[in-house]
Amino acid sequence: MSTLSARPDGAARWPSRAVSRPGSAARPLVAASNLDYYLVRPDNRDFAGPAGILVEEFGLGEDHSAVRLDSTGWTAGGSRWRGASAFSRGIRTDAALRDRVVGANRQEVEFVYRHLGGGELPGEEVLRGYFDAGIRLPTSAPLRLNPARATAGFAETRVYRVLFTAGLDPDELTGLLATWRMTPGHDSTGVLAGVVGTARRRIGADAFTWELRRIGAGAAWCLDLTADLAGSRDDAIGPLLRELTTAARMAGLIPVTIERFR
Repeated sequence: MSTLSARPDGAARWPSRAVSRPGSAARPLVAASNLDYYLVRPDNRDFAGPAGILVEEFGLGEDHSAVRLDSTGWTAGGSRWRGASAFSRGIRTDAALRDRVVGANRQEVEFVYRHLGGGELPGEEVLRGYFDAGIRLPTSAPLRLNPARATAGFAETRVYRVLFTAGLDPDELTGLLATWRMTPGHDSTGVLAGVVGTARRRIGADAFTWELRRIGAGAAWCLDLTADLAGSRDDAIGPLLRELTTAARMAGLIPVTIERFR
């Protein structure tokens, strides 16, 4: 999780991520939010603090896969929030631009917004009103397998993939594995693509397993979630995907899309 403080002059300081160490309890995320927040560094490395804010939201389909990405941004000294689709697209394709953003929680962004002269951060419904046309994400129907292929003892099995760009340094990776109480994979300390860690959880009668993977010869990351549903309800999938994606984002990864494969 990132932490934020103020300089003696009261200005906001660029946050650094505090991660859990081996053997320590994972730090909980601060108050859940429905929007994703980022602090933005100016294109001037002599300035140490954040000078802008990016707010995003993935639009989800009925099956919890992502169908669009909406966003708005604010720059210190600016008089208004503006749609930020071009910037959101850029941080997912341009490594230099991506290096200027860091995931934050709403409380941190409230602090920065106030100290940069913005006043009180608008509520989330107000922020949504500043979204522009957004980015439509490619979608396709999941591969429907015979119901008999569901995991034994369950009515349905689904598989989701959350794709991320950016990377994790060793401390950030250690913190994320601790947060999820993951069993390390065979290449958790290597550089090859593959499973880095695995975790499991029961929510009611449903069972969930997720794996953190390096993909694309280690150049990208993804989270694969297998949901074994005991009945026809899928209520637990959305909140769990949200929780896991938020933890990965706060560790340093930037979500690109949420796909359903099955």
